[in-house]
Amino acid sequence: MLRRPLPLAILIFALAQALFMIRLSVPHQFVFDEVHYVPAARALITLAGPMNIEHPLLGKWLISLGIRLFGDTPFGWRFPSTVAGSVTVVSLFATVWLMTGRLRPALVAVALTLLGFTVYVQSRIAMLDGFMLAFLMAAIAMAAWTMRRGGWWRWTLVAVLLGCAVGCKWLAAPYIAFAAGALVILKRGDARRFPGIRPLPAIALLGAVSVATYLATFAPAFFYASEPLTLASLIPFQLTMYERQTQVLPPHLYQSNWWTWPLLIRPIWYLYEPADGAQRGILFLGNPAIMWSGLVAVAACWIGWVRSGSTRLFAAAWLWTGSLALWAVIPKSLGFYYYYYPASVFIVIAIVAALDHWRERTRNWDVALIAVTAALAIYFYPILSAQALPDAGAFRRWTWFTTWV
Repeated sequence: MLRRPLPLAILIFALAQALFMIRLSVPHQFVFDEVHYVPAARALITLAGPMNIEHPLLGKWLISLGIRLFGDTPFGWRFPSTVAGSVTVVSLFATVWLMTGRLRPALVAVALTLLGFTVYVQSRIAMLDGFMLAFLMAAIAMAAWTMRRGGWWRWTLVAVLLGCAVGCKWLAAPYIAFAAGALVILKRGDARRFPGIRPLPAIALLGAVSVATYLATFAPAFFYASEPLTLASLIPFQLTMYERQTQVLPPHLYQSNWWTWPLLIRPIWYLYEPADGAQRGILFLGNPAIMWSGLVAVAACWIGWVRSGSTRLFAAAWLWTGSLALWAVIPKSLGFYYYYYPASVFIVIAIVAALDHWRERTRNWDVALIAVTAALAIYFYPILSAQALPDAGAFRRWTWFTTWV
């Protein structure tokens, strides 16, 4: 095992950050849901009053921090998302390194994540999903470290990070239950895991700290000039948010069902219009080589777990499966492919876990997969990064299926 991973982790963070910041200000206009979140972030700066109340405040506050630091410009709106993307990549590196105990699969995971399209696109737009996943991936990495080293302070930090993830978007809430279940299952399988931590007190602490952290993210709302929150209205306000989240919305051109997301049946165009003097597009789509091969890897992880009882294979398979299965029960009237964002990252963990488990049989498969994904990344790059396109019909070059239009 790599004895000093921190210098390498810092290098990975720097490389990811540099990649995400290239031409970050293009286009110089709102892209997709930035039209909702940037005005809400501006309102948080002035504490004018509630906006975009269907979502918690933390992600919008982070966008406002970028505006405070770099000005009310596209760079300022989007810079915090680049940091969130870099944190996601580094946390994935740490998770796989701790899971496998080997450097190669951890670096393969980094390469596949950077070439997988979804983290790249989401790290260059002022939306909430990138912040949610950054906190969530950091919590997973910290939980993996806690499993090895123990320490109540580490487990407390897991709870804080999960509370922050929920403070960005409610989608993270079920992962608190996932963390509690994982602690019980892993501790029961081997008492040496999570040394010094007892399950019942740990679950109580997880719940109390994560909920307290989540509620604390509403602190700015107590200072609004208009309609400020109070301690008496904080909990009832959560019901108002729930009503907004579950309202029935009119049909949307890019809506899709959750079971179609792993198959890449209906991705979503964040942008396709003239901008900055040229036709430009941003397609939120997972790299087909990763998304489709990942389905085989998930199946292999489940089969391998049944046959060997490997907790690594179970964890890798469950992260992806649980993330997708949530959408079968979440009461949303419309679904969109970008809801698949966490699972599109977790599928990388399944790939590297499977390749590592059967590494004697799959030697150099990781190199071949990286080569294919890199070729596809170069091919799709113009419509991932809002490059200038020759004309309005240029999308046909990249839309392999009619459902991608």
